[in-house]
Amino acid sequence: MSNLFWLTEAQMARLRPFFPKSHGRPRVDDLRVLSGIIFINRNGLRWCDAPREYGPAKTLYNRWKRWSDNGVFARIMVGLAAEGADPKTIMIDATYLKAHRTACSLRGEKGGRGRQIGRTKGGMNTKLHAVTDAKGRPIRFFISAGQVSDYTGAAALLGSLPKADWFLADRGYDADWLREALEAKGISACIPGRKSRKKPVKYDKRRYKRRNRIEIMFGRLKDWRRVATRYDRCPETYLSAIALAATVLFWL
Repeated sequence: MSNLFWLTEAQMARLRPFFPKSHGRPRVDDLRVLSGIIFINRNGLRWCDAPREYGPAKTLYNRWKRWSDNGVFARIMVGLAAEGADPKTIMIDATYLKAHRTACSLRGEKGGRGRQIGRTKGGMNTKLHAVTDAKGRPIRFFISAGQVSDYTGAAALLGSLPKADWFLADRGYDADWLREALEAKGISACIPGRKSRKKPVKYDKRRYKRRNRIEIMFGRLKDWRRVATRYDRCPETYLSAIALAATVLFWL
């Protein structure tokens, strides 16, 4: 087998239960096509630049686009995370991802859906909000325009949080409504208080130091060129690139 193939048979066996059923003609070799998709996303290349070992570029792109539109890559990550996560302690944070000029059309699509790209001090960005388990492995993602606050990401992810004992976040997430929502779920908050608070908030400083694991996770995700720089105009496609990187890096 060519060393360009990224996935082993054992890894493919874990992925196959999440694949859509093939209708009509059997699909082209899943191992070869998925390896080509990973190669393109890892290196930030155009589809026409894929090595010939992966087959026609059109086949790679069509599979990527179809499965992205159907949310297949996101379901794979969430499904594998549900099987192997250690959610006793969960963490939340957000990071900026630079949008390439090819993705920066701000005209909304039909139906009012936005591109999830916004202007910040650093230029045009998308913000990635993530929840990880105790080991810093991602279990949920949410993307927004770059100027959107961390509170918005926390509110979007709050309903899908797994059962946990502790919730770690930096002081950017210090809000009474969030603390109350976590308490209602039976989760203890480990969040430093904002400096503007009149009454200091107590938190477990030793436990809080573990939050660096989510920062490490963001760094590893950004090793994938198609994640670090957003080339995709479609937010669903870009979220699929993030989910695919997370699956390969943390869950296989």
